[in-house]
Amino acid sequence: MNITETCKRVKSASLRLAAADSELKNKALLNIAKVLSENKDKILKANQEDVERSKSENIPAPLLKRLRFDEAKLNEVLDGIHSLVRLDDPVGKTLLSTELDDGLELYKVTCPIGVTGIIFESRPDALVQISTLCLKSGNGVLLKGGSEAKLTNRVLADLIISATESAGIPEGWCSLLETRSDINELLKQDKYVDLLIPRGSNEFVRYIMNNTNIPVMGHADGICHCYIDSEADPDMAVRIAIDSKTQYVAVCNAMETLLVHRDIAGVFLPEFKKAADERNLELFGCSQTISYIDVSPASEDDWKTEYLDYKLSIKVVNSLDEAIDHINRYGSGHTDSIVTANSEHAAHFMSLVDSGNVFWNCSTRFSDGFRYGFGAEVGISTGKLHARGPVGLDGLVIYKYMLIGNGHIVADYASKSRNFKHNKMNKDFPLGLK
Repeated sequence: MNITETCKRVKSASLRLAAADSELKNKALLNIAKVLSENKDKILKANQEDVERSKSENIPAPLLKRLRFDEAKLNEVLDGIHSLVRLDDPVGKTLLSTELDDGLELYKVTCPIGVTGIIFESRPDALVQISTLCLKSGNGVLLKGGSEAKLTNRVLADLIISATESAGIPEGWCSLLETRSDINELLKQDKYVDLLIPRGSNEFVRYIMNNTNIPVMGHADGICHCYIDSEADPDMAVRIAIDSKTQYVAVCNAMETLLVHRDIAGVFLPEFKKAADERNLELFGCSQTISYIDVSPASEDDWKTEYLDYKLSIKVVNSLDEAIDHINRYGSGHTDSIVTANSEHAAHFMSLVDSGNVFWNCSTRFSDGFRYGFGAEVGISTGKLHARGPVGLDGLVIYKYMLIGNGHIVADYASKSRNFKHNKMNKDFPLGLK
C-alpha cells in the first residue's frame, strides 16, 4: 500500500474513531498497557538490537541516549497510559452555549483534529505516548520514527495496533511509516493529513516546516534558560540549575544557558562550579563569568546553541531586564525559569519572558506533559496558534459549532420580523457526539 492509500485509510478510520465513546477508548488503552507488559522481553530485545546497531554506526551520543528503551522507560509509558485512562475524555465538551433566539441554540463543542502525522527521531517511548494520546483524543495517527529505532518501533506499533483493533477501535486508525522516502510522500498528503508534529533536531524540524502545506505544530529548538536573580537563595539556585541541566541532558527542556545577576555571582558561581565539576559539565562563560570561575570563553554562537550534552554557557547580567532581554533574543520560546525570593521580580520575569513555559523557583525539566498531568505529550509547541507548551489531550482537539433550531430561517431576521437575543446559557450540548 502506497503512502497516499495509507493516509486515505487512516483518514477514513479517524472519522469513525471520532465518534468512539470514552468506555471504548479506555478499554483499548488498558489493552495496550496489558499487551506491552506481556511482551516486555520482545520489546527490550528489539531495542537492544537497535542500540547495538546504532553504536556500530556511530550515531551521536544524545540520539543514542534517546534511543534506549529499557524496563524503566517501559514502566514510564505504562504509567502514562494508566494516567490517560483516568483523565476526562477531551471530546464532546461544550465550550460555549448561546441562545440566539427562542428555540435556536448555538453550541461550541470539542472534536478531534482528524489525522495527525508524527515524525520523530529516536525515542521509541514517544511512539507509545503519541499513539495513546491520539487514541484518547479520537485522532487517527501516522507514525514515522527514525531508522535507528526501526525494530523497536515496529514491535511497539504492531502490538499497539493489534491491542486496539481487538478492543473494537476502527481498523486502520494507526499506521507506521518506515522509510526515509515515506517522509517526503507524507508531506504531500494535505488532502488526508490535518496536522504534522515533528520531534527532532532543529535542522530536521525546519525541513518539515519548509516542505509541506500541512499545518505544522512543534518547536525547532529547545534553548532554555535559568536566571539566578540577585535575591535568590544560593543553595536552592544550585540545586535547580544542576537539575535543569543534568537530570537528563539530551532533551529539549534541559537548560542550555545559565544567567546570573552580578550581585550574587561571587557567591553562587563558585558553588555551582563545584557541583558542575562533579557531573563533568563543560562550562563556557562570558568575560565576567571568567573573572569568578575558571571556564572556557563563550562565543556569540554559544548563546544560540542547543547542546543536548554535558555543556553549558553562562552569562553574568547586570539586571533582571537584561536577563529577560537576553532570553527573548536568544531563547526558543520553550522553557525559562527564574530563581528568586522576590515575588515582584518573579512576576516581572514571568510576564515579560515570551515563552510557552515560564517558571519560578523550579527546574526547567518540569515542562513535560506527564508532569503537567496530561498523561503524556505528543510534543512541545513554541507557536502561538491552537496549542502552546506541552501538547497533551487538549492540544489534539479542536471544536465545531453546532446549531439547533426549529424551522428557523435567516429571512425572518433580515426582515426584522424576528430579532436575535444572544443570551448566554450554561448548558451542555444536548445530543452528545456519536
